[in-house]
Amino acid sequence: MDKLIPLFIAIPIGAAFITYLIGSLLKDKARRFSDVFALLITIATLTLAIFEFKAVSTNSMLLSYMGNWRPPIGITLVLDGLSVFILTIINFIALISVLYSINYMDRYTAKYKFYALFLLLLGGLNGIAITGDLFNLFVFLEISAIASYALVAFGTGAEELEAAFKYMVLAEVGSMMILLSIALIYASTGTLNMADIAQTFTNNPKPSLSVFLSILFIVGFGLKAALVPFHAWLPDAHPSAPAPISSMLSGVVIKVLGIYAIVRIFYNVLGMTYVVQTVLLVLAGLSMIIGVILQLGQTDIKRLLAYCSISQIGYVLLGFALGTPLGILGGLFHLANHAVFKSLLFFDAGAVEYTAGTRDINQLGGLSQKMPVTTIGWFIGSFSASGVPPFNAFWSKLILIIAAIQAQYYLLAAIAGIAAILTLASFIKVQRRVFMGSLPEALQKIKEAPALMQLTLIILSLLCVVMGMMLIPSIRTPILDMAQNAILTGTDYAKVVFAKALQ
Repeated sequence: MDKLIPLFIAIPIGAAFITYLIGSLLKDKARRFSDVFALLITIATLTLAIFEFKAVSTNSMLLSYMGNWRPPIGITLVLDGLSVFILTIINFIALISVLYSINYMDRYTAKYKFYALFLLLLGGLNGIAITGDLFNLFVFLEISAIASYALVAFGTGAEELEAAFKYMVLAEVGSMMILLSIALIYASTGTLNMADIAQTFTNNPKPSLSVFLSILFIVGFGLKAALVPFHAWLPDAHPSAPAPISSMLSGVVIKVLGIYAIVRIFYNVLGMTYVVQTVLLVLAGLSMIIGVILQLGQTDIKRLLAYCSISQIGYVLLGFALGTPLGILGGLFHLANHAVFKSLLFFDAGAVEYTAGTRDINQLGGLSQKMPVTTIGWFIGSFSASGVPPFNAFWSKLILIIAAIQAQYYLLAAIAGIAAILTLASFIKVQRRVFMGSLPEALQKIKEAPALMQLTLIILSLLCVVMGMMLIPSIRTPILDMAQNAILTGTDYAKVVFAKALQ
């Protein structure tokens, strides 16, 4: 199975060029081709991720050597419990987003260009998850980032272009900080292999350099993750992007480009220090409470969901920053839960905009009379996001609050609880104004979203209901525990990589 690892990058990036080439030749005739082709590609990558999940559960780690050069000399692709967990989430959300796009993107021209950019984004995200080389992490980060800039601007209206430009400027500031960090590491260690860097810093600590690198990485990846106070681009990017891209941005992009990279570098490469842990805990607390406070005052549904994403990413970071086994378990579980319920909510918002032509809650009302599937999906997604039992995010938020109390971070536990209550208050406002009450005269003739869009809402709603079962030991052990163990390995990640390379 290690020979198949490069396919996570090769399949979507190759498919992106094929989609664009055939689309540019066939023009309007390529619309259905690009739909079917993108769907088949995402089915293939998700299937591959599931097969590799089984392989990693048996072998603990798989390595693939580019050009057959073993670490630390060559470029190594690494699949451990954490990377295969992230890969599965990425490719599942990508598949659901493509399924939703088949109907939703019909309103746009040049649909094949959308899919080409989407598959390029997918290839970059997969590359970030599996690379064992720090510079290639940056390369794949830029591939996915550039594709996401273009996708945010895909509508080419003034609002979309402004949001994409703001996103690009702020994200590239983060990229330059990350690149500077990588350059300093290479100058200090003479290597770019993550395992080799971890081994070098363990054997020859460089406290002053490590502090400076930590600052650069936290700011750089904090911008990618839209953590408070680095969040300014997200509330503009989400409302401007097409609904499937909003789902990808919130469901996987800010997590992979931001949170996953932070976890991988500070746990497995540089090592988690008390100072870094404290800074991350502060950022988590600020993101949870400030994000939800800003969420309360929004009247644009997608902008409200954007601030909700900022708050929810704070919960994810809280678990990893606590550094305890229970905290990390909660962070991983909430990462998966957030990908599902936030995709559901953005798809609901997209369905409302698709049929009603507006996202302004003041112009809506009574949609439950015409859009029952969308209404049920919104209720389930919003209750999950708010941590209402028995939906999936209730369990992950409960674990995070318990973990914070066990670690004696009582203020953070209180913030997590208060943020959940405020989140529920915000969503109740939307439920009352958008889905309840009387239907405005202008919306009397609207109808439910197309069938494939409804199908994605049904799938994600069911997952919000049943994902709590992931805590059952027989399910948790090969999924959450495997990812948790990869993080808790810490800088011994280097020993595992080199031991595998010698086999």
